[in-house]
Amino acid sequence: MSVAEIIRKKLEAALSPSLLEIVDESDRHKGHAGHRPGVETHFRITVISAAFAGKPRVARQRMVTAALAEEMGNPVHALSMRTLTPEEAAAETA
Repeated sequence: MSVAEIIRKKLEAALSPSLLEIVDESDRHKGHAGHRPGVETHFRITVISAAFAGKPRVARQRMVTAALAEEMGNPVHALSMRTLTPEEAAAETA
C-alpha cells in the first residue's frame, strides 16, 4: 500500500471527511532535506470534516497528525494541510 493510500485510510477512519484531497509533492522536493528518491515523503492535503467544528486551526492540525502519528517523520517528512468544516468550505466557494 502506498503512503498516500495509508494516509487516506487513516484520515477517513479518524475524521470521516466529506472531502479528502491528497497530493504527493515528493518530486518537487528533490535535493531538499527529507527527500528520498522513490519514496513518498512530502504531501499536501485538504480535509473537510464536521469533526473540526468549533476547533481552532492548531487543534485541527493536531487531530490530523495524531491520526498519522506512525507515518510522521518516517516516511512522511513534510505535511502541508488545509483543515475546514463543511460550512467553511461552502463559504469559500460561495
